[in-house]
Amino acid sequence: MFLELLLGIAVGVAGTALAARLSDLSGAAFAMANHVAAMLFILFRIVGAGVGVVVSQNLGGGRRDAADAVSRAVLGASTWIGAGTAVVALAGAVPLMKLLNAPPEVLPLAVPLLQVLAPAMLLDAWNASMASVVRAHLHARDTLVVMVIMHLVHLGLAGPLMLGAFGWGGFGLAGFAVAVVVARSVALVLHLALWKRRLGLVPHREDWWRLRRAELAAVAHIGLPGAAENIAWRLSFMASIAVVGSLGATALATHAYTMQVIHLVLLFGLATGLSAETVVGHLIGAGQLHEAHRLVRRAMARGLAVSVGVAVLAALSAPWTLRLFTQDTAIIAAGTVLLWWTVLLEPGRTFNLVVINALRAAGDARFPVVAGAASLLVVLAGGSWLLGSEAGLGLGLPGVWIAYIADEWLRGLIMWRRWATLAWVPHARAARRRLAAV
Repeated sequence: MFLELLLGIAVGVAGTALAARLSDLSGAAFAMANHVAAMLFILFRIVGAGVGVVVSQNLGGGRRDAADAVSRAVLGASTWIGAGTAVVALAGAVPLMKLLNAPPEVLPLAVPLLQVLAPAMLLDAWNASMASVVRAHLHARDTLVVMVIMHLVHLGLAGPLMLGAFGWGGFGLAGFAVAVVVARSVALVLHLALWKRRLGLVPHREDWWRLRRAELAAVAHIGLPGAAENIAWRLSFMASIAVVGSLGATALATHAYTMQVIHLVLLFGLATGLSAETVVGHLIGAGQLHEAHRLVRRAMARGLAVSVGVAVLAALSAPWTLRLFTQDTAIIAAGTVLLWWTVLLEPGRTFNLVVINALRAAGDARFPVVAGAASLLVVLAGGSWLLGSEAGLGLGLPGVWIAYIADEWLRGLIMWRRWATLAWVPHARAARRRLAAV
């Protein structure tokens, strides 16, 4: 799972680097368009946050038939949600960019990129749901093979399509989106083959559009709270992006380049959290609550140690790594400062990446939403404005980072207390009873 995430992040880093070769304005526009695409794709979390847990629990409880029914049902849900986000991206690109305070010089570059990315949102919805099902069956290596091929196709096409080749000037930023669509199409074909070979599942025609209420109800029971938590985080994060956008194109480019380095840092904790979610789901389905508790404590300890170590290395190497994106000394200096702040940020983020996924896998999906909503709204979004914006204290990008740190630590410690005090156990037992009753 770590390798799969690394490949995905590497593609984003490569795309940012290619965009930055066009200009720092293009780098800022690339980041802005991808932020909006991620904001729209978060709607898919309604399905994505639930399908892996529900399938894992059914498999742990010996209910392969129920797991297969849920797997088929999420395809139809993915179609409707993916198509809806694509339409919004295509028709609402300009107002969405303006809502985020996109600088005037960035807007003409970011809008076309987002519109060309629209079809990829439907393909991503299908691929993500199918990959989640395969991982829930503990075939993570198979999904890695698909991701490797997809990202290799993407990387192979992105450079020539963006920058040109053999005398052709290329499509510019739109070339990245074209490469995304082609690569995601290849991945969909491979996932279909994987479902047939590994899982014995062949989707019927109606599976692609029909919404099956009974099967999706279990997914929504986990997915809606999980999606709400992710939507709350994404909207609050986008509020911070709006603050960064108000600081100008240079600040936006600095944020974009620094975040690419941070993505490489956080993937250690993210891989740990997603892996723990899958295994905890199996353990809960099998009624092994004590083992689930021990597993999460071990994952937490390892995640903290690794995240701090990697964050320190990223901060030490910042003057060199940031030169992969820009030669602007002001941007490099500002990004280096932000990466030292990240050494404080990453341990708090690890609490959230590991424990929230574990709580969701245990059936305790609503608590993270309720407990984290206030912090996301007040500390992340409000703190970014208060500390970072010129209308507030005017600390600029360091102020935004301080808000990030405070939010991650506050939510992380609340989630850890929830797990450590075993408040999730009644929800896990209820999930086990539901499986036994079916």
